Amino acid sequence: MSKVVPAAILRDHLADAIKEVSKKEKYLLITNKGRPVSALVNLDFFEDLLALSSPKYLKSIKEARENYKKGQFFSHEEVFGAL
Repeated sequence: MSKVVPAAILRDHLADAIKEVSKKEKYLLITNKGRPVSALVNLDFFEDLLALSSPKYLKSIKEARENYKKGQFFSHEEVFGAL
């Protein structure tokens, strides 16, 4: 479950919230008058969201899954050799 922080509390504890998001949480939901209005998001999580919203990225995932189903993939040894 995501953590919810009222905007008034966030204002007074922004540094703590940033630490929380950078170390433990993927995101914090920010509320105003009890309603979620925004989020403070971990940068890695945000970059993942951007990648997932990219049509080019989604197309590459779809193609990779199709290739896998057809048996068109390389083994670990083929890619990296014997370790």
